[in-house]
Amino acid sequence: MNASCKLLAIIFVGCTSVPAQVMPASTGSGGLPVTGYLHYAIRYGQSAELGSKYGDWQTSCSSASLSYSNGNQRLPFNMTYIGGYTSTISGPPESTGAFQHLSLSQIGAWRKWVMMVSDDVSYRPQSPTTGFSGIPGIGEPIGVFGPYPPSSQTILTLKTPVVDNSANGEIRHILGHGTFFSAGGSSELLRYLDGNGFNTNTQMANAGVTWRVNARNSLTSEYLFSHFSYPDYGISFQTNSAMFGFTRQWNRKLSTDVSAGPQWTGNSNSSEVPSSIGTAANAALDYHFKLVSVNLIYSRGTNGGAGYLFGSRSDNVSAGISKGFGNNLTLGLEGSYLRTAGLIGNGVIDAKYGGVQASRRVGRYLSVFANYTAMDQSSSSALPANTLSQLMYVVGFGIELSPRVTHIKR
Repeated sequence: MNASCKLLAIIFVGCTSVPAQVMPASTGSGGLPVTGYLHYAIRYGQSAELGSKYGDWQTSCSSASLSYSNGNQRLPFNMTYIGGYTSTISGPPESTGAFQHLSLSQIGAWRKWVMMVSDDVSYRPQSPTTGFSGIPGIGEPIGVFGPYPPSSQTILTLKTPVVDNSANGEIRHILGHGTFFSAGGSSELLRYLDGNGFNTNTQMANAGVTWRVNARNSLTSEYLFSHFSYPDYGISFQTNSAMFGFTRQWNRKLSTDVSAGPQWTGNSNSSEVPSSIGTAANAALDYHFKLVSVNLIYSRGTNGGAGYLFGSRSDNVSAGISKGFGNNLTLGLEGSYLRTAGLIGNGVIDAKYGGVQASRRVGRYLSVFANYTAMDQSSSSALPANTLSQLMYVVGFGIELSPRVTHIKR
């Protein structure tokens, strides 16, 4: 039995045993207080990757995804996971290996206080592109998650294993009369396991006030501090941003959020990262109605350099669309444009990717899928050999076993 089949068997046994693990053994006082909504899916797909400088190859992929929410309005908890293993059928073995992505979030609400904590950790053999996994062609839904969470790897790479872990926390306090104060912090560790990029540490802190003008409109103001460091090089710099924004809930289907402000960048040693003043901005549009979901996100600001630059300014535009046609056919589209410019004259890198996938249910629990993904990247200066430097295509198809959402009752 090859590695792909072994992993598929392990995933199947693990996922099919999940309901038995989370369901309480009894409903008496000794039962586990676990309730909520559980969904899992198991997929097998094959894909052809064309146009890479490493040559063309064909791969197979076994993967599984799992999502759970406890359904508690005061203490909501959510978990999303996807993992799998890709095997090479023909061609060079650069795409062979495992990938994992886990996201956890917990919210607690007590009268005038709200606390939010989350953690997102991933292991991938390349920079993320489409879907929650970031791996194109494996058959997971696209266009529904949006760019979640936005990746700091804005330079596209191949055969580059990376561990990315981001932890976040925030507290909100209602001041009264539609006004609340918020403060929080986050930490991200970006690690290139084979040394093909700059290990990067990022720490952030923020504080702000939101004023609710009326039932649909809110004004926001926020201060953000970010610190970026490279433990292998002894280089660091920081940014300070003042953001002012406007949020509008147009109706039950459509909402928009826009904020912008000045951003100061620098450190104590201007020869490493020169001091400068720029602009930071964020904008988002969300539309949800029955079988249609649309999201559009734009961000601009200074970041850690995506693993290949000592600091950079980036402009990112991402969009996702999911459309259902009845209960059996779903079409998803997703794409991004990423522009990364070095703070110390390393040139400009333009990356873009887009994907489309159709999935059709052919049985009570079984679906078939087909997808197409295109990626391209260009740079005004030389980049390492493991970065994408031309147009590349991924064409995939496969099957998915996906029961309906399970309602876990105590």
